[in-house]
Amino acid sequence: MAKKKSKKKVYITIITLTLILAAIVIFIFAGKTDAAISISVSKAEKRTITQTVTAIGKIEAETEVKISSETSGELVYLAVKEGDTVKANTLLARIKPDIIESQLEQYKAAVEAAKVQIDARKLARERARSELNRVSELYAKKFASADEFEAATNSFEQSEKNYQSALYQHQQSVATLKQIQRSADRTTIFSPINGIVTKLSVEKGEKVVGTAQYAGTEMMVISDLSVMNAMVEVDENDIVMVKIGDTARIEIDAIQDIEYKGIVVEIGHSAIQSSLGTQDQVTNFKVKIRLLDQEARLRPGMSCNVDVETETRENVLAVPLQSVTVRESKLEAAPDVRSQGITSTDDESKKRKVERPPSVVFVKENQKAKMITVKTGISDNTFIEITDGLKGGEEVVSGSYMAISKLLKDGSAIKIDSLHKKKFSEEKAQ
Repeated sequence: MAKKKSKKKVYITIITLTLILAAIVIFIFAGKTDAAISISVSKAEKRTITQTVTAIGKIEAETEVKISSETSGELVYLAVKEGDTVKANTLLARIKPDIIESQLEQYKAAVEAAKVQIDARKLARERARSELNRVSELYAKKFASADEFEAATNSFEQSEKNYQSALYQHQQSVATLKQIQRSADRTTIFSPINGIVTKLSVEKGEKVVGTAQYAGTEMMVISDLSVMNAMVEVDENDIVMVKIGDTARIEIDAIQDIEYKGIVVEIGHSAIQSSLGTQDQVTNFKVKIRLLDQEARLRPGMSCNVDVETETRENVLAVPLQSVTVRESKLEAAPDVRSQGITSTDDESKKRKVERPPSVVFVKENQKAKMITVKTGISDNTFIEITDGLKGGEEVVSGSYMAISKLLKDGSAIKIDSLHKKKFSEEKAQ
């Protein structure tokens, strides 16, 4: 009898514990279902918003001249080293002129030979002229035959042509001599501009190659560093917003804690494409930004980050950028008629328009979230313009990201995070 009572008590205890545990689980899940979502809020108020386009690139000099050899030979004198400042017409280098001097002697001799040839042809012409005159007189008195007169005439004409050919050969020899003389002059190289030697590719004693048709050995680069530009590549989606005259803020990686001002002076029209035919294909456009600040430490090739200010709107209603999200809208899909054996045509399917998910914000009203559809304008790194949907002064949910993007729904219970509540109250009091 005692054993039966003991077993009965055990069963009652187990049942009681099971009921208590079930109640606790139900209470926890019920509490979670009705729990308010922790959020942070910000006021929708008037602000000045500046829309920017970010790009990266390199610093380049406005004027950069590559000095190449136009004459082949040994570099016997080098007057500068990298980093030297030079002025226009400053002597830079000299190439050994021995080969050119030999060519000069050769073509000077050719010119003299052409002159002698002219004199010889001229004498032959005069003899032929005299012979023609003599035969002509005899032919008029019928003391010379027609064949003799014709032969004298042909001889004179041939001597005249030989004389003209000698004149042209002399002109050709003189022109070639002038060309060689110019090449000889170019064995001494001078700076074409004021600037700094930013690159030196040769040393004294090296052989350089130069031709009239193609660029010769690149010896050095001279850059005018008084005018510097930031050459950046802007994504194809952003280039349509950039205009000539837009202001820019430039940061140089090598020069910390200084922000330079610039202005857009040139926008490229040819696309720069990379990784063609792959998922990583990128299309950019080159933009030239003139630096307005002088900085002696700038060097061509330095990396830079640029923010181009494409548009500024003052006194516009704005909310934090993270406050705006999207919610899927119900699509007005056509009824499914395939089950009835009817297939819709391509034209009909094209007429169906799929609405894009609307942009929305959540506003705090009586400890609940109210979802409001809004229209947006430009944005900066922090705030976005609201052109329709809000009047201003509303407490807009600005965090957390999970709450805004996933958890919140129209009518969801909300509570302000304690830390944010204190900060928001202080800002509101101010």
